[in-house]
Amino acid sequence: MISLDINLNVLTRDLSLYLENQVKVGLFGSGVGLSLVLGFSAAYTCYYLVSVAKKPQLVAGGKKFYKFLREQCPVVSETYYPTFWCWESRIQTLLRPFVTAKPGVTYRNELIKAADGGQISLDWFDNDESPTHPDPASRPTVILLPGLTGTSRESYILHMVQQSRDLGYRCVVFNNRGVSGEMLLTPRTYCVANTEDLETVMEHIQRTNEAAPLMAAGVSMGGMMLANYLGRKGRSTGLKGVVLFSAGWDVFECTASLEKPLDRFIFNSYLTSCLQASVDRHRPVLEKAYDIDHVMKAKTIREFDERFTSIMFGYPTNDDYYHAASPVHTLRSVQVPMLCLNAADDVFSPSHAIPVEAAKQNPNVALLITCHGGHIGFLEGFWPRQSTYMDRVFKQFAQAVIEEGALLTDLSS
Repeated sequence: MISLDINLNVLTRDLSLYLENQVKVGLFGSGVGLSLVLGFSAAYTCYYLVSVAKKPQLVAGGKKFYKFLREQCPVVSETYYPTFWCWESRIQTLLRPFVTAKPGVTYRNELIKAADGGQISLDWFDNDESPTHPDPASRPTVILLPGLTGTSRESYILHMVQQSRDLGYRCVVFNNRGVSGEMLLTPRTYCVANTEDLETVMEHIQRTNEAAPLMAAGVSMGGMMLANYLGRKGRSTGLKGVVLFSAGWDVFECTASLEKPLDRFIFNSYLTSCLQASVDRHRPVLEKAYDIDHVMKAKTIREFDERFTSIMFGYPTNDDYYHAASPVHTLRSVQVPMLCLNAADDVFSPSHAIPVEAAKQNPNVALLITCHGGHIGFLEGFWPRQSTYMDRVFKQFAQAVIEEGALLTDLSS
């Protein structure tokens, strides 16, 4: 026992001396440790620069629109450097609401009547202090459409309002029925395939701002609804241009992607619960027409749509609804300049469903596809709090459409 104790003491003493000499200030004080850190950093930097940071792919249906974007929106030709510590798709998607700042914005709310007796909530940022467009009658106006359960208070909406404010423009946010605190007056909410409320809003904005140039931006589901609206209205929209962010193009593919085990756990279940919470808030109105208890048992977005959305809007089956909701089927009919930003790693809008070939057939459509960015992520810089790649695309395109819109006439020529 004495011999064993002595050997253990000697071993402990020798190990302590070795650690004191080799790791005096922890890992970074060790020659071996420092070499490992430097080697890993160099390897990671090489991987990032070669495989992560890439120029986006710009696909346009016509040379005129392609040239316009290259000349007026330099961001479409620049390398996109995702935030190096969170470039993975799901991390970008999850972190954006928490990392990016929420600029202070004061809205003026307006409730307008819909044809069925319901009400639609609009949040206006009038920008009365605009130095470049002091006349409110002719002040350029940007119409913003949030995502599935989003409102005018989402960080990505606030950032676009801030960018518009810097340009001297006015903004109005179209909140879908029942999501921004207003009461439902009729048993009807919203869906991406039905553009009646959007048509009502567009007509109202045009009537109240007849001399103001108009453009629109839609995010996620808001972008899908906007694309469907453009496809159905053709040229009679009054819009000078449109930009979409992270729109899903084929709803069948989008839902299938979100039903994969990991994405179902991270995203699908959460979004389903958000939809159910919105329905439950308006239960007294909705339960007169729908089986709300059955709706509240849905586990996925697809089940929610089968039990609620497709029934509300009169589709024979949920598949019929998903076909009508998919903008890929209306893309060929778009007759307003439309730029669409998607990330190839977006699990909400899988890359194989992005309609590259269809876009090539329409001179009014351009796709901007980044390798990374996730869903409404597009974080860039070391600490992406103030601005994202998506913000820069929005600002440059909005300014180009409003200030240089004459260059976008007759894109088919």
